Amino acid sequence: MRITSFSRTAQVAYQDLLRLHQDEAASDLIGSVEERHRNGRVYLYDKFRIGTEMKSRYLGEGSDALRARLAKAASLKAAGEERRETMARLARILRAEGLIATDRDTGSLLLAFARAGVFRLGGTLVGTAAYALYQGELGVRFESEELAQTGDIDFASFERLSVALGDRVEQEPGDILQAFKFDPVPALEGRQVWKWRQNRGTAMVEFLTPAFGDETVKPLPSLGVSAQALHYLNFLIAEPIPALALYRSGVLVHIPRPERFAIHKLIVADRRKSGPDQAKSRKDRGQSAFLIRVLAEDRPDDLRAAYSDALSRGPRWRERIGSSLKRMPDTEAVLNGL
Repeated sequence: MRITSFSRTAQVAYQDLLRLHQDEAASDLIGSVEERHRNGRVYLYDKFRIGTEMKSRYLGEGSDALRARLAKAASLKAAGEERRETMARLARILRAEGLIATDRDTGSLLLAFARAGVFRLGGTLVGTAAYALYQGELGVRFESEELAQTGDIDFASFERLSVALGDRVEQEPGDILQAFKFDPVPALEGRQVWKWRQNRGTAMVEFLTPAFGDETVKPLPSLGVSAQALHYLNFLIAEPIPALALYRSGVLVHIPRPERFAIHKLIVADRRKSGPDQAKSRKDRGQSAFLIRVLAEDRPDDLRAAYSDALSRGPRWRERIGSSLKRMPDTEAVLNGL
């Protein structure tokens, strides 16, 4: 399959729109910035007073980029109207350049989750919904059949981070989902719910978390949901990146790094290679193969690091990756040539 890049205009428009959305988020600062240190990391909070009570709202990990934006919060707020007009113009440019937009059902749900604080509080979009957003991040065209979705949307977050943040979504995802006509699917054990099914179709929304032990259902307090714990997921959602879903003037979300997504798909494909998920396994291999081809050309160092990292994590990791690559000789040759 031939890899076709978007025009320079489209790539610049995407990066500008992403930057403006991050500026928009920083402009919401109410009070002063407070630092909290945990396990060698720094987390930033918006500390403000309501009446006689002090409140705090989690802003994100203390990166230099976030600090710089927060330092300009007042000027960013003042420029809000002009910025939003520019965001709408850039979104029109991206549609005209052929960037495939997020469908209405998915886009409206992502927007509701973003407004509730799901991504601000550590939620990461994973699965095919995340894969679709790499067209903007990598600046390459995806064929429409590559982005064909079942309507399923998966979110993941670290349990430990969710417990440690001390903040909570402004509206619980379960309430949002029920407003979108999704019904909870009760877990087999207990009352914890981590999956919702659309009552007018087959679409599913699931919450996931890395398993450090048994693959059980665990709470994510900051997001107000429970999540199914899965092995290998910690590799996928480490160091997520900001991305835009092209719905309205864009929705700011977090997705896995593309090189981690590509290698993780090799592992997932092997777990699904038999039984009812065989079709998903083929799709996993297809997504991995495409991303690896792009990354080997444009970001070989990132891809090499992710591949080496996964192989170093133990014999079971190497076995699953190797099993998938046996079915993908061209992709295996690309990885071996890095």
